Amino acid sequence: MKDETVAKDIDTYIAASPEEHHARLNEMRELILQTVPQLQETISWGMPTFKLRGKNLAHFATHKHHLGFYPGEEPIVVFKEQLTAYKTSKGAVQLPWNKSLPKELIRDMLLWQAKHI
Repeated sequence: MKDETVAKDIDTYIAASPEEHHARLNEMRELILQTVPQLQETISWGMPTFKLRGKNLAHFATHKHHLGFYPGEEPIVVFKEQLTAYKTSKGAVQLPWNKSLPKELIRDMLLWQAKHI
């Protein structure tokens, strides 16, 4: 984000992010909402957060060189073979700005997480 203030909602978060990232952030948001439609949107830990039945399903955040996707620890382990093209860490996937979103993989991870939270 452009400054260190915490956004009050996801629209504000996206608006405060670098303009060149707006389309990708909106694409990620729509992908998440279309995959699991009954989600609640909020800001948690300073980033867009999507809750299912009161529990965090996933988050995303803008970074200088990548879009951070945070589906939780277990999906990273379950989908590790499909994630070999991406840098991952405990609960996080780094999606480079210069590559298209792996939509099918993101959908699969979200649906898996929705069944297990």
